[in-house]
Amino acid sequence: MLNDIIINIRSYYHSFIDLLPKLALAMVVLLLLIAVARFIRNFSHNRLNTRMDDPLLARFIANILGMFIIILALLLALRIVGLSGVAVGLLSTAGVSAFVIGFAFKDIGENFLAGIVLAFSRPFRIGDTVELSGFTGKVTSLNLRDTQIKSSDGKDIFIPNSIVVKSPVVNRTLDEFLRSEFEIRLNYSADIGKAASIIQQVLDSSEEILHDAGKMPEVIYGDMSPTCISLVARYWLGLLTTKTPPATVKKLLFDRVKTALDNSGINLPFDLSEVTAQRDNNDK
Repeated sequence: MLNDIIINIRSYYHSFIDLLPKLALAMVVLLLLIAVARFIRNFSHNRLNTRMDDPLLARFIANILGMFIIILALLLALRIVGLSGVAVGLLSTAGVSAFVIGFAFKDIGENFLAGIVLAFSRPFRIGDTVELSGFTGKVTSLNLRDTQIKSSDGKDIFIPNSIVVKSPVVNRTLDEFLRSEFEIRLNYSADIGKAASIIQQVLDSSEEILHDAGKMPEVIYGDMSPTCISLVARYWLGLLTTKTPPATVKKLLFDRVKTALDNSGINLPFDLSEVTAQRDNNDK
């Protein structure tokens, strides 16, 4: 019994010694092809990025190419070691394996396919401001599993690609234009027409906003409450031509409007609270 165990151990040892050069060669080839995959991924990304107007799609295609070369490297390493039967078996049973893996990792596969759909349909680009699944922010990346956006308060939000595909996508900046507005509340005793005219003059003289046909600034009447009425100032921004951030533009316009209204004697209302004192009939 002991002699049989020793003989088997020696046999395995000699087999391992004979296999060691092949293992070393397979490891060298594998590492070399992984390096080649990284080079091709970076090279293709740079080339596609210069030829395409969408860096999101260029990065996604480059990642797919890199993954494909790595899979080929693994199969070649198995063949060098002498496990070509395993490699052929992996390829021949790819359908069954895909079904099993797809069932076990349904969400991963679904997000991967959804990422391909998003990369080619291109409902948004890097830097676009979008609304996805109740979240609003700028698109920073599209990965194989999720889409990353950054909200206005600096939060990084990762939304699975399958959810993005199934949900409505609101792209606020797809055509490079953004409409914004702010509200001014006035007392009913104020001259509403004069106030609207002053606000319109401020908008017309502001160079940070657009004054093109179809995108002219305007002042409209807003909501009416028991104590005041509101005027809404609407304007358009050209994201390619306006270097000032939209939030800064809104602040500048609001400050100019408030200053112009104050100089005209039209003051913004304060919140008023009515206090009623009732006398208890028992107090005499």
